[in-house]
Amino acid sequence: MNPDLLSSKIQHFINTHVNDDITTLLLKYKEVEGVPFPEIAEQIASKIRCKKKLPTWFETENIYYPNKLNIEQTSSEQTANYKASLLKGESIIDLTGGFGVDCLYFSTHFKEVTHCEIAEKLSKIVSHNYKALQIDNIKTVNEDGISYLKNNPHKYDWIYIDPSRRNDVKGKVFLLEDCLPDVISHQETLFEYADTILIKTSPLLDITNGLRSLQHVKEVHVVAVNNEVKELLWLLDKKLTTENVCIRTINLKKQETETFDFYLSEEKAQKVDFGLPKKYLYEPNAAILKAGGFYSIAQTFQLQKLHQHSHLYTSDTLISFPGRRFEVKNVLPYTKKIIKKELNLKKANITTRNFPESVATIRKKLTLSDGGTDFLFLTTLYTGNKTAIHCVKI
Repeated sequence: MNPDLLSSKIQHFINTHVNDDITTLLLKYKEVEGVPFPEIAEQIASKIRCKKKLPTWFETENIYYPNKLNIEQTSSEQTANYKASLLKGESIIDLTGGFGVDCLYFSTHFKEVTHCEIAEKLSKIVSHNYKALQIDNIKTVNEDGISYLKNNPHKYDWIYIDPSRRNDVKGKVFLLEDCLPDVISHQETLFEYADTILIKTSPLLDITNGLRSLQHVKEVHVVAVNNEVKELLWLLDKKLTTENVCIRTINLKKQETETFDFYLSEEKAQKVDFGLPKKYLYEPNAAILKAGGFYSIAQTFQLQKLHQHSHLYTSDTLISFPGRRFEVKNVLPYTKKIIKKELNLKKANITTRNFPESVATIRKKLTLSDGGTDFLFLTTLYTGNKTAIHCVKI
């Protein structure tokens, strides 16, 4: 850390130029008040990235920002708040603390929070920022989290760990065993210090593979923000076996939160009816699609599925649904001549589900630009027919 970056004049400069072009500033300034400008530019760039993702930090005075990569890798306030809502107790330890966003939200649910961060500079930054944020129940430790556990025997109510997806040898990784630290090989050690563990992983991690690797999984939470899956959360309870795991899907939206739960053991046993497109069409949100609750959602909402692999649903009566809803205007065979003649569209939003051609190919073939109020779903029906479904969004 460079304490000169926290001087009132430098802080004023950062706040004054937070909306300015960084490249232009770098050409204009070599230093400000004796501080090399590249260091100031890094503060501005990182602060800009926090405006929407971490508004509490952005709006607080005298925050010291790490590099952009640390900001990119941290939880958003939305997802941190959601994680904290799942947990309660007296104490929790975050073994991979990072920029400390999750710990700040944990601090509203626990009396004692321990933040472990192996990088010395980042640990100092987090410690400073907690003081600026007036948080006094978080202990910051500049040490490898697992080593700290072993060297300071203490029983916690919860352990939280977010393994790094950047492996020094393999680069960016997605398999749980390739992440650092390797939670699979450390499971027994972790359960010596807490009966309940929360693990955050990449949204690209295969849920089935994760369940094979992890013990005592109680729930898996698939968390999306505005229909983009951001993280998978694994709740482990030492008292349970990984047999009847509950999959919880959450889509955090501006005005509401969409949720849908199902049990993995029951998913394949669910009976589903297949049917042709009716008056209304439904597309599950990204969290449900990631979770794989394709039969459970049909059964729960009493919908017909268009095809085993299409993951589109239909009904004659409009219902509330965790995803997008459409009114069907036309159902046409997938031929260029018929679609152009019947629809006469210049632009449309195109989605493919279980279809052999890409959106780019379809757009070029039908000479359609992107956008507008019309939606085209290109899919395969349970009859095997390739079909274009023309809809408007509800």
